[in-house]
Amino acid sequence: MEQQNLAGPRYDRGDFLIRDDWAMLNNGSFGACPEPVFAEYQRWQRVMETHPADIMMRETEHLQAAREPLAAYLGTGADRLAFVANATLGVNFAVRAVMGALAPGDEVLASSQEYPACNNAWRHHCQRAGVSYVEQSLTLPVASADELVEALFAGVGPRTRVLFISHIAAPTALTLPVAQICRRAREAGLITVVDGAHVPGQRSLALDQVGADFYTGNCHKWMCAPKGTAFLYASPVAERLLQPLVISHGWSQLARSERPLQDYVERLGTRDLSPFLAVPAAIDYMASHDWPQVRARCHRMLVATKRAIEQDLADGAGVEPLCPETEEWFAQMAAIRLPAGADVAAFGRLLEEARVEMPFWTVGDMRIARLCVQSYTNQSELDLLVELAARAFG
Repeated sequence: MEQQNLAGPRYDRGDFLIRDDWAMLNNGSFGACPEPVFAEYQRWQRVMETHPADIMMRETEHLQAAREPLAAYLGTGADRLAFVANATLGVNFAVRAVMGALAPGDEVLASSQEYPACNNAWRHHCQRAGVSYVEQSLTLPVASADELVEALFAGVGPRTRVLFISHIAAPTALTLPVAQICRRAREAGLITVVDGAHVPGQRSLALDQVGADFYTGNCHKWMCAPKGTAFLYASPVAERLLQPLVISHGWSQLARSERPLQDYVERLGTRDLSPFLAVPAAIDYMASHDWPQVRARCHRMLVATKRAIEQDLADGAGVEPLCPETEEWFAQMAAIRLPAGADVAAFGRLLEEARVEMPFWTVGDMRIARLCVQSYTNQSELDLLVELAARAFG
């Protein structure tokens, strides 16, 4: 087992188990699980080892019991959800489903800010089917939701059949107006697939009101659930398009499943169900810790840090923020636009030396540092980041 080097700064993490000698400002990539939730996850693992048949032979029953509180938390019915390991897998199920409704020459429209792994899934299947995958550029900075929607729909053509969009874009952390986008897409007769990987736990979500045909999101990022927990939502009409990625117990050669969302997506044979069964504990944890207040505090800390860094950058390089500084556009994750020509590698080395973990993205010709503030984030970590940014770009 790797020995931790504890010579660096120490931070109070409360219930969270992540290392306390690093400034973890990258919750958006993998999330973190607090001890009470992790203990419930381990309890389910022990239950499974002591009586495997009870868990596996009653898989449907156990998953249904975990799915019901998740559905209530997400604003939908339990029959509209299926557990998946991550949002990328959820997108893959949606891709496979909609491909059956497309013909050669059709188009799938996406924004230019989609997650690379999901882009790969679309490109792979589109190439095989003779379908075009069109990435529509969203002009940055953005000023209004209407402006962004118009820019996106400028890419809709006569052969566009599907619209793929992130609810919170991974590279820019922008929250897109997905309900407005889905409503307009529905009026245009388009199938909608929404990647909501970063939304659950970071923003309130009412899936039935979003109006997407397919929506997938992670529980292991901002919801504090164990790694490998996510969900796929399908509307009643979209559910009928589903096809299994893995042929297993949920598929019948004689008759189509009556519950394709759960049968095709969840029934994959022997696997560890413990992460899914611990999701209700994550929901309880957030409720017992007044998560709306946690999110509001994190947002305030994020805004103050973002302002401090961008003020230094504006003084020295004239860098313009990507969006208005309101909760409409970002919650606990935000993009800091770095100066053109900046030595990002040198900044990265400074972060590494100071034990600060924060990712960089490239969007068009812009370099972006993505900052995340979660319940376990300390103000001293954010102060350190401001200091390092001033050293790198001052």
